[in-house]
Amino acid sequence: MRILSDGRLSHIAIIMDGNGRWANKRGLPREVGHKYGAGAFRKIVEYCGDIGLRALTVYAFSTENWKRPEKEVNSILALLRQYVDECEKNLNKYPAYFHFIGDLSVFDETLRARIERIEEKTKDRPLTLNIAFNYGGRSEIARAFSRLAERGVREITQEDISAELYTAPCGDPDLIIRTGGDMRISNFLLWQAAYAELYFTDVLWPDFDEKELDKAIEDFYSRKRRFGGV
Repeated sequence: MRILSDGRLSHIAIIMDGNGRWANKRGLPREVGHKYGAGAFRKIVEYCGDIGLRALTVYAFSTENWKRPEKEVNSILALLRQYVDECEKNLNKYPAYFHFIGDLSVFDETLRARIERIEEKTKDRPLTLNIAFNYGGRSEIARAFSRLAERGVREITQEDISAELYTAPCGDPDLIIRTGGDMRISNFLLWQAAYAELYFTDVLWPDFDEKELDKAIEDFYSRKRRFGGV
């Protein structure tokens, strides 16, 4: 399957949910689910490049996820470091420009420097991959207002706010997918989701593959987007 070049679908966002439940169903520690979820993530990124998508934004770790058990949080952070390692070693295998979004100040300087190197080395690639880590939609909007206030902007427009969001270069997502069965967006891309098509599936993230993404895309193309019109 290849994305149609009619401009209707260029940016997909995914809430990658269900890693822990996937592991629990198999009698495995929740951390194992995150490991298999990382494998699904790699496959989907490669496929999005193959089908000609312009932007992919994934919800990897929210600002609320720090409330999870310490062992699970540490395993997710360890996976981030492992993935940064893999990215640095195999940058040519991925079709994407890696763009980490969210409050990265919680990470040490060494990790932030490595992330910056990855972003710089991949910046000219056709697929933008926004990885939301320590991200929250409300925090992003508050950050946008703060940045506008610092610049002395008084009459703030919707365009001003959109221009200050992490995803500004990509525009708003056309389609937001959530795996795992829950039907909510959980503080993800709150501003950008205003007119996105929403697709929910019971498939747990480690089992979400290219065929499942095709189903979501086919569902998207079956809809008529009105943007408030008739």
